[in-house]
Amino acid sequence: MKQKMGAEVFIGGSFVRGTLVKKKDYDVDIFIRFDWEYENLTFELEKIVKNLCKKIKESYIKIHGSRDYFRIKRNGVIFEIIPVLKIKKPNEARNVTDLSYFHVNYIKKKINSKIAKEIIIAKNFCKAMDVYGAESYIQGFSGYALECLLIYYGSFEKMLKALAKVKDRIIIDPEKKYKNKDEALINLNESKTRSPIILVDPTWKERNVLAALSHETFNKFQKAAASFLKKPNISYFKEEEIDINKLRSEAKSKKAEFVCLAISTDRQIGDIAGTKLKKFSNFISLELSKYFDILRKEFVYNDSQKAHVYFILKSKGEIVKIGPPVVMKDAIKSFKKANKLTFIKNGLMHSKIKISSSAKRFLEQWQKKYARKINEMGINGLKIN
Repeated sequence: MKQKMGAEVFIGGSFVRGTLVKKKDYDVDIFIRFDWEYENLTFELEKIVKNLCKKIKESYIKIHGSRDYFRIKRNGVIFEIIPVLKIKKPNEARNVTDLSYFHVNYIKKKINSKIAKEIIIAKNFCKAMDVYGAESYIQGFSGYALECLLIYYGSFEKMLKALAKVKDRIIIDPEKKYKNKDEALINLNESKTRSPIILVDPTWKERNVLAALSHETFNKFQKAAASFLKKPNISYFKEEEIDINKLRSEAKSKKAEFVCLAISTDRQIGDIAGTKLKKFSNFISLELSKYFDILRKEFVYNDSQKAHVYFILKSKGEIVKIGPPVVMKDAIKSFKKANKLTFIKNGLMHSKIKISSSAKRFLEQWQKKYARKINEMGINGLKIN
C-alpha cells in the first residue's frame, strides 16, 4: 500500500505470523516503512496518525521508546503503529525496529502449522509463568525470540529439556552465522553477551535476540520448565491472579509476616512506568533484606501507572553491623556511642543489633525517612498494607 509521501505499510507481529495467543485485548503491529529521505520518522508518522484518528473519531497515545510510536485502541483491538526505515539489508538499520520487516519474512519462510502450534504453546507457558516479554520490567522472552527458538528446537518439549539443563550460558546460532561459538562471542558486542542465552539473530548476526533476558527471569523459567517436565499439567498454561488469602495463609504457616505494597508513578504507562515501578520494588527488597529474610516476593504490573508488590518476610532476629577499624579512635568512640553490644573481629569494630520491629513498621518508618528519595525515583504513591 503506497503512500504519496514515499512510505509503505506492512503488518507484523504475532498476528501476521499466525502465532497470536489468546488474551483480553489483541494487538496488531502496523509498520510504516519510510524512504531514506525522512530523518524524523516519528514526526512524519504522527501527521498521518493524527489525520487518521480525525477520520475514525478515535484518540491515540504516543509511546516513548528507542523510537517513539503510536497506539490506537478500537473495538477491543490495540493497533501499534510503528515508524521504520525502508532498508534493503539489515546492516542499514538505524534502529532495531527497522529489522522487523526481515523478522516477519524470516518467520513466515520457516514456519509451518506444526511449529506455529508449538510456538503458541510456548508463548502461553511463558505468559503464565510471567517470563514473556522483553520489556525492562520483565526482561524475559520476546515473541520473536520464542519463534526462533521453536523453529530451532522443533517442539516445545525439546526446547524445555534443552534450556532446563543450561548451567551458565548457551549460544544458539540457528542459521550458523558464525563458524563456532568463540567467533560469535568475539564478534558480538560485550553488552549483548551478558544474557544466559545468546541467540544470534537469523537475519542480522550482530544482534543477540535475547540480550534483554535476565538471569533472574531465566532461573524462574528453568524452575517452571523442570517442574513441568517432571509432572506436566494444564495449570502451567493458565495465568493466575495473585490470591492474597493464599499468601496470608502461606505466611502464617511459615510463621512469617505478609506485607502488600501498592505503588504508583506518574510516568507513561508501559515499559517506562513498569520499569520505574519494578526498579523501586527491587530497591525496597534490598532495604528489607538487610533486616528480614524474603521468603517470597511477587511483583504485579498490568500496563498502567500502578503496581502491587507482595512480600512474605521473616525477621532475622539479629544482625551484625560492621564498623570502623580499631585504629580509628574517634570513629570507634562514635560507633560505640551509636551502638550497643559492640565487639572486635578481624581488626574491625562490630555491633549486634536486635530486630524488634515488624516489617510493616519498618517500612512505615523507612517511608518517612526517605520520602524525598522515593519521589526522586519517580514514585508518587506508596501504600503499605
